[in-house]
Amino acid sequence: MALSRFHRVPMNDGNTIPILGLGTYGPKTLWSTYHRPELVRSGLEKTLKDLQLDYIDLYIIHWPVSIKPSKENIPMDENKKIRIESVDLCETWEVMEKCKDAGLVKSIGVSNFNRRLLEMILNKPGLKYKPVCNQVECHPYLNQSKLLEFCKANNIILVAYSALGSHREPHWVDQNSPVLLEDPVLRGIAKKHNRTTAQVVLRYQIQRGVVVLAKSFNEKRIRENFQVFDFQLTPEDMETINGLNRNVRYVILDMFKESANYPFNDEY
Repeated sequence: MALSRFHRVPMNDGNTIPILGLGTYGPKTLWSTYHRPELVRSGLEKTLKDLQLDYIDLYIIHWPVSIKPSKENIPMDENKKIRIESVDLCETWEVMEKCKDAGLVKSIGVSNFNRRLLEMILNKPGLKYKPVCNQVECHPYLNQSKLLEFCKANNIILVAYSALGSHREPHWVDQNSPVLLEDPVLRGIAKKHNRTTAQVVLRYQIQRGVVVLAKSFNEKRIRENFQVFDFQLTPEDMETINGLNRNVRYVILDMFKESANYPFNDEY
């Protein structure tokens, strides 16, 4: 089930990325407790040691909100609030660039950045490397059309997570949110093409030029999700799916709202 070279897309640094990730491919991330410039490389080196690798293909800033360094991923204070701190992400990015120059990573990108935060990096004095990608929640109920347009204009690939909706993990996902794959419009388009609803949702993103991460633990569904390169949605299908946008987020992470870099306060 290997992707051919025709199923990869070029990034702005000359490297390529598969247009469809099935859980077997995904970037490694710099977690929020390692944002301080003096900690970035040590965080990466820890990841390399854990994976027993000399380098990583793609390394991204996982989340724009910085957390005070701790042995815990999400350290809390005595009031059960996350220990958020202010870190200049431009300085974080400078060390990411140095890690690329050192050969520890091939490509560097970001995740959960809105337009304002992307512009902060892009307008940084002395910028050496643009982010190759911005990994965000993206699906027909949150199609991110404005952010996608901005990313394309700046040669940044938009990577969609929760592309099929989301596993309904109660700690992260609103249990009252609609189930994407049960949408009657999507089901109707799937029936017309004799495909699964998931295949239609994945094909929609591919035709928009969005790289898709389709997470599944079911072997049958993984094989089905891969079968999206032998059919085409019509322009009318695409327009209909675009019309399903509701700005519904499955992944909210309200616990980070106190940070000035919380990305979901802005329009996009």
